[in-house]
Amino acid sequence: MPIPADQIPAQAQDKQPAHESEMTPSPIYDRDSYKGSEKLKGKVALITGGDSGIGRSVAVLYAKEGADVAISYLDEQEDAEKTKSLVEAQGQKCLLLPGDISNETFCQEVVQKTVDELGQLDILVSNAAEQYMEDDWEEIDSARLGSIFSTNVFPMFYFTKAALPHLKEGSSIIITTSINAYKGNDSLLSYSTTKGANLAFLRSLSQRVLEKGIRVNGVAPGPIWTPFIPDAFPAEQVEGFGKQVPMKRPGQPVEVGTCFVFLASEDSSYMTGQVLHPNGGVVVGA
Repeated sequence: MPIPADQIPAQAQDKQPAHESEMTPSPIYDRDSYKGSEKLKGKVALITGGDSGIGRSVAVLYAKEGADVAISYLDEQEDAEKTKSLVEAQGQKCLLLPGDISNETFCQEVVQKTVDELGQLDILVSNAAEQYMEDDWEEIDSARLGSIFSTNVFPMFYFTKAALPHLKEGSSIIITTSINAYKGNDSLLSYSTTKGANLAFLRSLSQRVLEKGIRVNGVAPGPIWTPFIPDAFPAEQVEGFGKQVPMKRPGQPVEVGTCFVFLASEDSSYMTGQVLHPNGGVVVGA
């Protein structure tokens, strides 16, 4: 299943978010050997950025475990329809909710539509993000900061605030942070900063909602082969992507999606405020 770094050719897409359907090789979002065991039977999950990449894998694996899924995304309709078909192939419902998550009203509408259409909300996955390479300080201006914080940070607050009245005891909130929140990245300065905010948010939120019986955890992926890569890096840097980590290859979305299954299920019932690190062998501190 793993794809070696030397099999990742140079490629780039000029639009963010990029399209998974245009990536070579295609990211691996599922594996035939993964057999669901009803870990999430009867649950409903809302996944932001659920159309492709890690979000697609989470949606598919949740469906395999018996959950209905709502996915929010910007405008990548082809990718979203593909994810919908994959979820429905598992016998589960999939609600598509396109729009701009930087708008708080839209986030509120997404949560309400999820509850109205699917009957409840048990799992909130805050996964949508954008990233940019910034080798020049001139690239980090107020417009860039406004854009990236409005996508990577503010919606965590918007969705959580809207979802909490619907989340019952035993519910789970899962935040996608990044290895860059721990190690930093000189070329991804604004992105790394927002991922640090994600980390602080999940740790603080976990304390705030503990009395309600809601768990909050995170996943900090390393170099994962998703549409994030060809839309943020120049083609020559995409070639051989993932070779810098000890495993000498990029991770695949399914290798991250399983972390989200664990954190949403009762298997992690004694965990809150914690972060899992699927990163190819890089050791990071707390």
